[in-house]
Amino acid sequence: MELSDYVRIVRKGWSFVAGGVAVGLAAGVLALLLLPASWVSTTQVFVSVQGVDQSSAQDIVQGSSAAQQKVTSYLSVATSARVLQPVIDELDLDTTVAELAKRVTATSPANTVIVVISASDDDPAVARSIASAVGSSFTTVVADELELPVGGGPTPVRVETIEPASSPLAPASPRLATTLGLCLLGGLVVGLSGAALRSLLDTKVRGFSDVQQVTDAAVIGAVGYDVTVRSRPLFVHTDPRSPRAEAFRGLRTALQFLDVDTRGRSMVLTSALPAEGKSTTSANLAIALAETGASVVVVDGDLRRPRLAELMGLDGTVGLTDVLIGRAELDDVLQPWGRGRLTVLAAGTTPPNPSELLGSRAMAALVDELSSTFDHVIIDAPPLLPVTDAAVISTMTSGSILVVGAGRATRGQLTQALGLLDRVGSRVLGVVMTMVPTKGADAYGYTTYDSYYGDSPALTVAAASVDGTPGTGRRDVSRAVRSTTGATGPVAP
Repeated sequence: MELSDYVRIVRKGWSFVAGGVAVGLAAGVLALLLLPASWVSTTQVFVSVQGVDQSSAQDIVQGSSAAQQKVTSYLSVATSARVLQPVIDELDLDTTVAELAKRVTATSPANTVIVVISASDDDPAVARSIASAVGSSFTTVVADELELPVGGGPTPVRVETIEPASSPLAPASPRLATTLGLCLLGGLVVGLSGAALRSLLDTKVRGFSDVQQVTDAAVIGAVGYDVTVRSRPLFVHTDPRSPRAEAFRGLRTALQFLDVDTRGRSMVLTSALPAEGKSTTSANLAIALAETGASVVVVDGDLRRPRLAELMGLDGTVGLTDVLIGRAELDDVLQPWGRGRLTVLAAGTTPPNPSELLGSRAMAALVDELSSTFDHVIIDAPPLLPVTDAAVISTMTSGSILVVGAGRATRGQLTQALGLLDRVGSRVLGVVMTMVPTKGADAYGYTTYDSYYGDSPALTVAAASVDGTPGTGRRDVSRAVRSTTGATGPVAP
């Protein structure tokens, strides 16, 4: 994994990270409030050993060396019963020698003759009293008892207090900075672990990187998520200056450079699962291609749940099904759309055998006829995983474009869909991502585009009517088919 992958994981799981930090901070504050404070008071004593003749430099050096050696042994003496029992008696402490020894420590800085005695208690005044009493008892035991000459006379060891015990100004534990820092660090680790686990368990395809983990096919287009798509699905036509419309122009440019065969630019648009935006993508891509002056036909090849005619405001009662069963001629059911060179072939009546119709020789002949007549043939096919219709149609065209809705299919489902196309020998021309978030780790940014065009009302193009008003090119194809065939009832399967 690269650094960008880790950054993406953190950005996607920012709520986990923020939650972990918040929990860590709360735990730190709670620890400061609930944990009993421990106060530590310290006293320091100086140990020296006097020689017979202190005027001699050699005696002074020997005395200093002897003192350092003795200090090592004195550290254990400071916490012995001989030193601590008098302290308990003097301060009338309700404790034992063993318990008091756990609260008293004796250390010595390296290469020094200084003994540092510390005492801890939940009361700063008591801690000071204990440290002071232990220092005095230590001095008495060492100088007046342990180091007295056997034959009598003055002791060669002197123990003097050089820093008396004082009341501590702040508790030794819990420390504010240390406690909060450790808790925040722990919370951050937990949050990052949660974000990493979420990324590991989340198998949904949410961005370009997820697609790249599954296939080498190029992502030739990306369309951002828009809550108004249900009310205004044909945004290339109704809002041509929008970032989403510009995304389809970019897709159009990418398709113009694809190495498709010379029979014509025929392609199937499909997806792994339903509701990934393939019909909306088919319609808007067809409009974008027709804007260049090329002749385009978009075919509703989803005979199970046709939506194309409804999206484009056309009559969908007759169409592809009627042509395939020989009930109508192709020219009679093709419907011009808008003022350009866009033609629509609706699905027609839903048949009981859509797979057989779409895999028939009549369908192959129809695709060849459309490819020879139009510059671009776009077939809106059903999703791949629920039914095999799209895989069957794809073998009759130049290739397939797989529409992937962000957050819809999993990486496993996308792999299955691509495998299905590969097994039938269909060429994947590219992947188009739809519903891509405009914010977050998988965002598809429109900042540059928006800042270039701005929000000037002069750039807003009013939506043209597609309900049969002049200029749309709509006609009543059901009446035309009935007048041609003499039929009055529904289309037979």
